[in-house]
Amino acid sequence: MKRTSLITNNLALTGAGVGVVICLAAALGYAAPVAENWENHCAKCHGADGKGQTKAGKKLKVKDYTDAKVQAEMKDEEIIKATAEGVFDKGKEKMKAYKDELSAAEIKEFVAYIRKFKK
Repeated sequence: MKRTSLITNNLALTGAGVGVVICLAAALGYAAPVAENWENHCAKCHGADGKGQTKAGKKLKVKDYTDAKVQAEMKDEEIIKATAEGVFDKGKEKMKAYKDELSAAEIKEFVAYIRKFKK
């Protein structure tokens, strides 16, 4: 067998293997890590550190998740509901709903992630 045939066969097998891994991840419902979801969906307003001191966070007056008092007043169920269904004030949307973008498990992971901000 020629060297080029071996290289071509190896590349084809590698490509097929990568394809199988991608298909399995999709079939098993790959969930992004919570930190990645936080960065992609939450940090713009709540900040990477949970303090809410971003331009959008200040405008929306989001809670400072590093504040022990804020943490004590928040129930886990409230975090889940707000993330899934969004937050509204006087009929105006303050935070969009993520139930169509994130799985229930991914939304639930935010509870522990937010709790870690407490100082």
